[in-house]
Amino acid sequence: MDGIMYKDKVFAKKRTTITPFRFNEKVARVFDDMLVRSVPLYGEILKQQARIARQYYKSGTQIFDLGCSHGNLGILLLDCFDGVEFKMIAVDSAEPMIRRFKKRLAVHDRQGCIDLACACIEHILISNASVVVINLTLQFLDAKKRDALIQSAFNGLCKGGILLLTEKTVHPDPKMNVLEQEYYYEFKRENGYTELEISQKRDALEQVLVPETVADHENRIQKAGFASFNVWLKWFNFTSMMAVK
Repeated sequence: MDGIMYKDKVFAKKRTTITPFRFNEKVARVFDDMLVRSVPLYGEILKQQARIARQYYKSGTQIFDLGCSHGNLGILLLDCFDGVEFKMIAVDSAEPMIRRFKKRLAVHDRQGCIDLACACIEHILISNASVVVINLTLQFLDAKKRDALIQSAFNGLCKGGILLLTEKTVHPDPKMNVLEQEYYYEFKRENGYTELEISQKRDALEQVLVPETVADHENRIQKAGFASFNVWLKWFNFTSMMAVK
């Protein structure tokens, strides 16, 4: 994250009609603030993912960041690789996000390391990859597309390559699920969101963001053929996972 961080007020005013959440220009402008105040341990997740990507990257292969938004992971990788050349394909279907990512790359003056693509991630051919990253993105796809994307990631990874996945998850025990959600809403309150903002954003995300259990993710990953799976960070209903081919 860099530059000016505009405060997220997307859902601050009372709306008569709640439309489905979209990653439009208004959201893109305040996205850094939205992430910090809405995703627990967001900075830590990206920092460790960048380090893991640096460890697993093999010269001559590619890193895929699927659902890259405006490039926080990519910018971290530029620092993490510290002048060492690497190749990354960063994909997002939201044009406002890609535009902002492009502007950030121009400031960092590291041309050639990161190629941007404005496209649906399920349409991307993953090949010659040593690292595939999917952060808070799979949850926006329908179930069949999720299966196909993870299978595509497996097929496109080199042997020994790694998948890094972070998702909002749901607990299979209803009581535990309520507890996790309540702690999450308290996290948002502590970060300055009002009850109106929390409620309206929740309504906007309903049927758009559909979380799964950790077991659902593990089963899908194992079915795809990955040799190992690990939950390396969990904060109530947010889970960061890794799987090695």
